[in-house]
Amino acid sequence: MSQLGISTQGGGDGVNVIKQGFNVDPLIQKQADCISTMTYNEYWQVIDAGIAADQLVVFKYEDNGVATLEDGLYVLEDKLKDPAFVETMAKFVAASMKGWDYARANGDEAAQIVLDNDATGAQTIEHQKRMMGEINKLTEGSDGTLDTAAADRTVETLMKGGSDPVITKKPEGAWSSAVMDKVKGM
Repeated sequence: MSQLGISTQGGGDGVNVIKQGFNVDPLIQKQADCISTMTYNEYWQVIDAGIAADQLVVFKYEDNGVATLEDGLYVLEDKLKDPAFVETMAKFVAASMKGWDYARANGDEAAQIVLDNDATGAQTIEHQKRMMGEINKLTEGSDGTLDTAAADRTVETLMKGGSDPVITKKPEGAWSSAVMDKVKGM
């Protein structure tokens, strides 16, 4: 049973929940009526598969109060006690943010760099350019600092699993500003 009281085991008043990989095959192959996508990637796979945007109903997690954080820099807490490690991570973050700034300003070049390094040959320049445009929307105005309100909202969302929450108690000491404090001091 979901937190909304809807059976996740199917039936007349329920839904069947399936495991979904990082592709849109279940929707395209009519194995699912609804899938989860990222605005910068899988959504465009659906469009590229021939389904028009006006045929889709998009539910944005952010609009529904259930958005969760994804990407981040994760380290073991003990490592943050080592000033040399913090310095190295700060340099890494500063360089990464400089790279993202460059990619935002040079989207076509960034897309081509990805294509030049795609050993599979599966990527297209059009898809990479669209992804860069969508990533720009997601990272605009960010310096990489954790949005603590978003982190708190993520915890609340993960605890709302009814009888089966993803986490059962609020984590303590789950984040630190040590690396970003060092970045901002550089």
